Amino acid sequence: MTDQHVPDPVSGRVCAETDPETGSETDPETGARPASSPRQKEQKGQDAGGLSPLDLGDGRYGEFGGLFVPETLIPALQELETAFSTAWVDAGFRAQLDGLLRDYAGRPTPLTDAVRLAETLGGPRVLLKREDLNHTGSHKINNTLGQALLALRMGKSRVIAETGAGQHGVATATVAALFGLECAVFMGEEDVARQALNVVRMQLLGAEVIPVSSGSRTLKDATNEALRDWVATVESTHYIIGSVVGPHPYPGLVRELQRVIGTEARAQCVASTGGDPSGVIACVGGGSNAMGIFADFLDLPEVRLFGVEAAGKGLESGLHGASVQRGVPGVLHGARTMLLQDEHGQIKEAHSISAGLDYPGVGPEHAALAASGRATYIGCTDAEALDGLRLLSRTEGIIPALESAHAVAALSRLVQEGVFTEDDTVLLCVSGRGDKDMDQVAAYLDLTGRA
Repeated sequence: MTDQHVPDPVSGRVCAETDPETGSETDPETGARPASSPRQKEQKGQDAGGLSPLDLGDGRYGEFGGLFVPETLIPALQELETAFSTAWVDAGFRAQLDGLLRDYAGRPTPLTDAVRLAETLGGPRVLLKREDLNHTGSHKINNTLGQALLALRMGKSRVIAETGAGQHGVATATVAALFGLECAVFMGEEDVARQALNVVRMQLLGAEVIPVSSGSRTLKDATNEALRDWVATVESTHYIIGSVVGPHPYPGLVRELQRVIGTEARAQCVASTGGDPSGVIACVGGGSNAMGIFADFLDLPEVRLFGVEAAGKGLESGLHGASVQRGVPGVLHGARTMLLQDEHGQIKEAHSISAGLDYPGVGPEHAALAASGRATYIGCTDAEALDGLRLLSRTEGIIPALESAHAVAALSRLVQEGVFTEDDTVLLCVSGRGDKDMDQVAAYLDLTGRA
């Protein structure tokens, strides 16, 4: 499905969308076309390696998702969808990806029984899915390895990426170095300053880091510039989008590449406890770590799912990144989802102490999960995230990324509110490690005497 009315690759104002099957237009403000949910479906027939075909559907998640981009990008998106669909049932591709995840990224990541954290909280058993122990320090490598292999499969010689916290940029630069691909990473100037360590890492890996000075100079603006670059270089370039955002097929593609988190975690939880967890908690900016760990639990209604957004200075302050809780439906970066925007449809600036959660939108599948009630989305403030970071550091000797610290803070609150008790088991995704945030944390906590 292609949008026929988008004058700019990053425009949020869309008039109509064309249904490729009927030729009729539907209003993106109402989502008035029968929707499908692109989930892995049971189909007849398998390839020679015994792999079931993957149906990403039309990229619609209820009223959310879709494909709202200039015609220039349509062939590239169709090429990507075809490449991914065929690769996913190619036993050779899957073996290569699995081998890289195992021998290069370090999977499977452990499931750590956080005994002292649980004792301190006085509530449930807490199991930490340790994505911080992946090569490059976060879950992002799961996605970039898969997309780099797809880029090679499509004959692309260059990859680009957007990054906020720098973890996706580092993971993209890493795979570009591994496979000999040219690499450019777009990063807002504010994030360049607060994530200086990751900028050095990207440059050391051979990537060109391009500071973005427009708008709020954060993740949204980096994504804008990456999309503009892609429009101009689409023949030779693959855009490795870092989260479950953007136009179809990206949300479903990235979810499937991150599904390994939830698949491993569920098997590890069953092996450790004899059953599934009572709840799963993960931070949500765009939401790829959350979608990855949620994926294998979506059809288990007894397992409660909690996504944790950045409440920043407080939800009532207007300085936050809580798109699900305070957003309205709209179109950004090629998809319809929940956005922070004003009454004129202009995108508002998001705020978070965490660069990775400083984004005014959310993945469309998260928007759909919230609308259906399957997942619950709550916010944690900057101050609560810092408390969460200290709590996990001092009880378990694990320093999480500020993004992951939001999930820890949410767990603490949910225990205090009696949502989880000592009879429960909670699975929490530690999406990344906190090395990148130490200068910022030191300044906030005044550990070094700096203001």
